[in-house]
Amino acid sequence: MYFDLIVESLEFDFIRRALLVGILISLCCAFLGIFLVLRKLSMIGDGLAHVSFATVALALFLSASPLIVTIPLVVLASFAILALSEKAGLHGDAAIGLVSSFSIALGVLIASLARGFNVDLMSYLFGSILVISRAEVIISVVLSFLVLAVVIYYFNSLFVVTYDEDFARVLGLNTRVMNYLVAILTAVTISLGIRVVGTMLISSLIVFPTVTALQVSKGFKSSILIAVTVAVVSVILGVFSSYIFNLPTGATIVLFNGAFFLISFLVRRLRLV
Repeated sequence: MYFDLIVESLEFDFIRRALLVGILISLCCAFLGIFLVLRKLSMIGDGLAHVSFATVALALFLSASPLIVTIPLVVLASFAILALSEKAGLHGDAAIGLVSSFSIALGVLIASLARGFNVDLMSYLFGSILVISRAEVIISVVLSFLVLAVVIYYFNSLFVVTYDEDFARVLGLNTRVMNYLVAILTAVTISLGIRVVGTMLISSLIVFPTVTALQVSKGFKSSILIAVTVAVVSVILGVFSSYIFNLPTGATIVLFNGAFFLISFLVRRLRLV
């Protein structure tokens, strides 16, 4: 029965678009997540997600494309977080807190000027991957491939900076450039991902697959492989489950991620017994 429904769902363009975009963005989140979590920067995803809330509200207020407005502004916000950490002497979490809280307040103000939270803004808060447009699919595919290509190209440099930034400097790597590169890639991924699970849940796509992988993996590359598998499978199960059981897609994807984390946690505990 369920198999027949899955086959039936693949006949619809919106399901195929959702799977394509969801899988690509989950790959970006999984690859970036390992670098962010190990460097204890995972909350930057949450902070930039809050920024994206304000940018989406601004885009809808101006009747502009949310994706076109969100990407450059979220990138600038990521630069602001790094600049506050470097110039103002703030710890990373404090800088993220300042930028994210300011952005939430700004988003609420813009929404109030636009006479409340309309349906479009709510869809960006909690995701609406099943109604993603053809133009958004094209932009998401191009930028996702770009993010993945950059991560793969600079993989060794990012690996060294992640494990020992001082050693990376000794090797002659420009760690500041690497930090800004990760910030840009994270900002782009967050901007793309808000259509999948929304601004309120996008950071979970970065954190869950990585922490799940770290529970059971024995090396850096194996962690990435497990994280990628968890992320992709969660998206596929989430999309099909939302179609079959009429559930909110974004929340369902995150819940599958949570279930995989719980399983990996229990497996790790059993190994230690």
